Amino acid sequence: MDTEDRIVDCHAHIIDPARFPFTGTKGYRTRPDEGGTREEFCAVLDRHGIANAVLIQLSGYGTDNSANLDAIKSYPGRFKAIAGVDPNASDKTLEDLAVAGVVGVRFNLVSYDPDALSCADAPRLLQRIKALGWFAQVYADDAQWPTAAAALRVSGVRVLVDHFGVHDIGVGTRHPGFQSVLAMGREGLAVAKLSSLFRVSPMIRGFDDLDPYVDELLKAFGVQGCIWGSDWPFINVPRRPTYADVLAPLSRWLPDAGDRAYVLSHNPRRLFGFGD
Repeated sequence: MDTEDRIVDCHAHIIDPARFPFTGTKGYRTRPDEGGTREEFCAVLDRHGIANAVLIQLSGYGTDNSANLDAIKSYPGRFKAIAGVDPNASDKTLEDLAVAGVVGVRFNLVSYDPDALSCADAPRLLQRIKALGWFAQVYADDAQWPTAAAALRVSGVRVLVDHFGVHDIGVGTRHPGFQSVLAMGREGLAVAKLSSLFRVSPMIRGFDDLDPYVDELLKAFGVQGCIWGSDWPFINVPRRPTYADVLAPLSRWLPDAGDRAYVLSHNPRRLFGFGD
């Protein structure tokens, strides 16, 4: 990538069961070969010239954010995090997370809690997130997006759309779920993550089949409404790409170096408060 700006990977997981065992009974439990420690991730970032990253709470860790908070503390200034929280968490808990470097809460409707945005506790939690200036980051199935988007719109919270806003590219760009995502972009309510290319597409490099979705997202969200994420360490898929594989398509999707700089650097640095 030929941008001279400081790139931010906006979607990655720290997975370190030896130091931080999985808790609870929900979410994905990684295989022994799917680990990703803070040290391993920093080495990957350094090899590819990536300055910073946003660490996303793995579903298998539930609401125990220890692994991500430890990484933030261990590498001052390098990371921010999107947390998993209990809807009834105390104000002090949320305030402590904010001080520690948390910038949002993840709602994983696919592999953790499908009712996270429709339960009775959701509206109050969204208002508390909004009051903190945090993002509600949402990972949803295609059929879940219309209802999820409606709840998010009512709340007025800032939204991060996970993984292109599509779960099965076979449904096509006209699917009501993807159209509800595009509507949030046009209304300026959300930021779209061009993340986890290998999970949305059956390909592990090139990812040409995502081109129609990227075209629509860029039209609806604009260059300044999109960010990029690797989804390192590439878990729970039959074939794992390399880090370079998931970064390379940005040159095709954004042939203008200035546009790439917005998506890879300027937008996330502004949105998440990374220093220059």
